[in-house]
Amino acid sequence: MPKRWRIQPHDAALVAGLERSVGVSSIVARLLAARGLTDAARARTFLAGTLADLRDPELLPGVPAAAERILAAVRDGEKIVIYGDYDADGMCATAILVACLEALGAAPAWYVPNRFEEGYGLNTEAIRTLASQGARLVVTVDCGIASVAEAEVARELGIDLIITDHHGFADRLPPATVLVHPRLPGADYPFGDLCGAAVAFKLAWALATRASASKQVTPRLREMLLRAIGLATLGTVADVMPLLDENRILVKHGLECLRQRGGTGIVKLMELAKLEEKSALESEDVAFRLAPRLNAAGRLGQAGLAIEMLTTSDDARAVQLAEWIHGFNDQRDSLERSILLAATKQATHDFDPVASPALVLAGRGWHAGVVGIVAGRLAERFHRPVVVIAQDEHQGRPAMGSLRSVPGFDILAPLQACRDHLVSCGGHAAAAGLRIEDGKIDDFRTAFLAEVAGRMPEALRQALVAIDGEATLASLSLDTVGQIEKLAPFGQGNRRPVLCASSVQLAEPPRTIGSGGRHLSMTLQQHGTKIRAVAWGAAEWLPHLPPPGNPFHVAFRPKINEFRGRRTAEMELVDWRPDGVDVTIELPPLKAPPAAATEA
Repeated sequence: MPKRWRIQPHDAALVAGLERSVGVSSIVARLLAARGLTDAARARTFLAGTLADLRDPELLPGVPAAAERILAAVRDGEKIVIYGDYDADGMCATAILVACLEALGAAPAWYVPNRFEEGYGLNTEAIRTLASQGARLVVTVDCGIASVAEAEVARELGIDLIITDHHGFADRLPPATVLVHPRLPGADYPFGDLCGAAVAFKLAWALATRASASKQVTPRLREMLLRAIGLATLGTVADVMPLLDENRILVKHGLECLRQRGGTGIVKLMELAKLEEKSALESEDVAFRLAPRLNAAGRLGQAGLAIEMLTTSDDARAVQLAEWIHGFNDQRDSLERSILLAATKQATHDFDPVASPALVLAGRGWHAGVVGIVAGRLAERFHRPVVVIAQDEHQGRPAMGSLRSVPGFDILAPLQACRDHLVSCGGHAAAAGLRIEDGKIDDFRTAFLAEVAGRMPEALRQALVAIDGEATLASLSLDTVGQIEKLAPFGQGNRRPVLCASSVQLAEPPRTIGSGGRHLSMTLQQHGTKIRAVAWGAAEWLPHLPPPGNPFHVAFRPKINEFRGRRTAEMELVDWRPDGVDVTIELPPLKAPPAAATEA
């Protein structure tokens, strides 16, 4: 289905005023205005964002009490266990608190549940095992806020439980010793979109300042916190949190911390991901190169090895683990391709992906750790909420499914409405998971499609390309694209600018690149100017693009490509339209983001 193109209008006088008052180029001023940042003071705050602008960690709900209890446990030599999660955010959060406690002189243990045997979050058997091993204090990271029954078991066993999390709540809060959460009911923390690793960083920060009895912490604790900022950056980007407010500040400064202080394992992963020669790390590098490698370990049930890589002081062991994790990513990629092929065939042969409000696909033997990626690929391709369910090969366990939504639609609401068909479910507005008995899949599909049909506005059923403005190829100089980078870091909530160019032509036939030939590389020309363009994951465009010399229109992200020390401006294609097809231009009113999204 063709995508809608929406070109953001701009007020020339307003843009000129921003250019003068903020001291930026005209293109940066226009992009600021397109984001609703029309006030000079807020625009300057958005562009600056120093670490000093981060809020005091003691303001985060639950941190003062949690820090007091943890420091008492360190002082008294109690056994402390960090209970983590198997995704990249949870791994980084675990590593942050382990390193913090070690820097304070403690010897913490850590535990991460097996994705397939135990599932997400706290589980009763694990708590009983930890209690039998002498654990007196358990600190969760990136999980636990919905674990009411499990918290009650911990209390019965005499374990003090500190829950640090950022996920959605159950019907009631768990009876833990302390709850640390940016959106805790009754609290008024101004920014609720911290990830699990960022919450862990805030707690580590508070522990460090309390232990030092000063805002100026000891050199060892300072190094720990700088590394923690890098790991919090990795978790923030991996968990697709909005890069606004405190997240923007963390990622802006944490990228260099990650590169310089991430540790031997991260350095090796960067080398394997071909990032070591870059002069600076970008948020997209984390999103598409580093985070998938960590997540691959979790998806294949090996999250413990990734946490060990992040926490070990043995450099040789860290390198070995990084190489294994890189291998897990190759394995994950192979599984993903196989399942994607089968799921796409099912979507197009057994269902109507255009007429259906959503897709619910299921396959026996599909790898449960990979179906979430496949669901995301299909949701992007068909612009529909997609559920991909991995049925147990031996039919002895409930099937496990992952859901992915489209921008603007909360997938958790229709999922919760169908929970009578499920063993369990939970997640975010954009992504969720479920367990279901095989015999209930058809009934769930019917109910879920009905719920989505009744809740999803028609406007969300066609993909939208939001365009910041039009540009000529001649205007895309290295200097101009470098100016655009002033708006970085880019990601959720602060997307890389998208521009459009009219009547471009192929200078030569495009070619497929990358593993499996999934991407396209081409040279575009316009009025004598040529520029390289790449279309990631768009090999399917190949038979439909016009031949060289014939005009068409493109929407693209301007980027700087760095290769062997050479930097060039290039285009990442987002969409294209044949010549003669009118571009649908919607002119929405300018809308500024909330104040909390630009002022830390």
